[in-house]
Amino acid sequence: MLKITNVNVRLGETDYASVISNELNIPKRHIKNIKILRKSIDARRKKVHFIMSFAFSSNHEEKLLKSHKNLSIYKPYEYNYLPATNEHVIVVGSGPAGLFCAYVLAHAGNKVTVIERGSKIEKRVGDVDRLMREGVLNEKDNIAFGEGGAGTFSDGKLTTGTKNPRIRYVLDTFLAHGAPLEIGYDALPHIGTDRLRAVIINMRKELESLGTTFMFDTKFVDFYEQDDKHIAVVENAEGRSELTCDVLVLALGHSARDTYRMLDQKLEIEPKSFAVGVRIEQLQSTINKLQYKQDASSPYLQAAPYKLAVKTSEGRGVYTFCMCPGGVVVPSTEKEGYLCVNGMSYYARDKANANSAILVQVNPEDFPEGSLGGIAFQEDIEKKAYQLGGHNLKAPVQKVVDYYCHKKSEELGKVKPSYMPGTVLEDINEVFPEYINRNLKEGLQLMNEKMPGFIDDDTIITAVESRSSAPIRILRNQDMTATHFNWIYPLGEGAGYSGGIMSSAVDGIRGAEAILKRNEE
Repeated sequence: MLKITNVNVRLGETDYASVISNELNIPKRHIKNIKILRKSIDARRKKVHFIMSFAFSSNHEEKLLKSHKNLSIYKPYEYNYLPATNEHVIVVGSGPAGLFCAYVLAHAGNKVTVIERGSKIEKRVGDVDRLMREGVLNEKDNIAFGEGGAGTFSDGKLTTGTKNPRIRYVLDTFLAHGAPLEIGYDALPHIGTDRLRAVIINMRKELESLGTTFMFDTKFVDFYEQDDKHIAVVENAEGRSELTCDVLVLALGHSARDTYRMLDQKLEIEPKSFAVGVRIEQLQSTINKLQYKQDASSPYLQAAPYKLAVKTSEGRGVYTFCMCPGGVVVPSTEKEGYLCVNGMSYYARDKANANSAILVQVNPEDFPEGSLGGIAFQEDIEKKAYQLGGHNLKAPVQKVVDYYCHKKSEELGKVKPSYMPGTVLEDINEVFPEYINRNLKEGLQLMNEKMPGFIDDDTIITAVESRSSAPIRILRNQDMTATHFNWIYPLGEGAGYSGGIMSSAVDGIRGAEAILKRNEE
């Protein structure tokens, strides 16, 4: 088969054989077995169109290769599993890093036990629904903790800056377990939180069929070595127990602060840069017009995304993160007395508002010294947001134009906050240190210059977004083992080595491969 890239396709066109034949100037009947490889939107000009790549078979392929520079041989991706070891691996955390680490190990033939402090999705959905509708927080089972990790209640966004061939393995695995077909080729793929839940359940069931044991509602609280044995200590409703393993994987996620504090006494942990800010909301129809212009109402285009990044006069990065077209803002805290928010979209992306995090870079010199200084910084602004919201998980909301002026909004305009369990009008300047406010305001203005109309009199912000990434890094060696522990593997976002579903999944796969290579030693 051949691969053809960078083919312009008009909106609504689905006769891809004709498109390819016109591109190559050959008869349409010669084009067979077409497969879409990639599809992106080009909205740089007035007329929006798609740019696509295809695999196909044809007559005289060698001759076509010589005469067309945008053709190459199509080579399907294949993942080859390494041989199993005889080791029992305990994986702590069932987010993308832990889930894909366990998935690769189980398919290779290893014995795996997955420990998850939250519940399985079937129960977790009810707990999260109660949190959003009634403001009742279950500290053990929420948007931060539970099967699938924090990404389960986001957008199911599969975009990443990571350039790694294993990304194809992640996408193929999701597809094999019920993800929408278009994630296999969309340039900005997403599953949607509603469909991602079913995908993760299907992955769990397959892992169980391969012999993997899941221990939900079970918290990892300690580890130690004794008589050449490696012990993981866990707690659940039945009490405290000890599990023997050969390898321990720490795929904790970015909110396991109590676990970080325990590990800080045993592992080498260093602070790292992260970012904090707000969720911004505009009408999705406004964003569609800004991005797609005269084609904003086209039935062939979904809700428009955006991505912006600027640098302020003080040299701080301010950028959008986890943009959710047609989505809602949700409470992502895991502990009473703290408030932080995140964005979430369903597969249809059909809600009235667009939302995105607007984040300001924070560096170790900005927060208290020590390996966990970043956590103290996060907790401080989350407490302030909780207090400003009225101590009941209601979130402070403000018009951007009022935020600029350091005054509480008296009323809102066309953009109504989507956050549940409710909002209050307050001055978000009170949440942040002055340098964050200063840079956030300048960053918003620079973004509006880049994308005129991005901010208008109705645009609102909700506080506080503080969990875009972990503020720590658990140090590890080149073989991915924790320093001084050749049987412990810190992986994923919670260990400080990834950010988002895809890069975390890839780090989990790499960790599994490193564990399987222990055979070679």
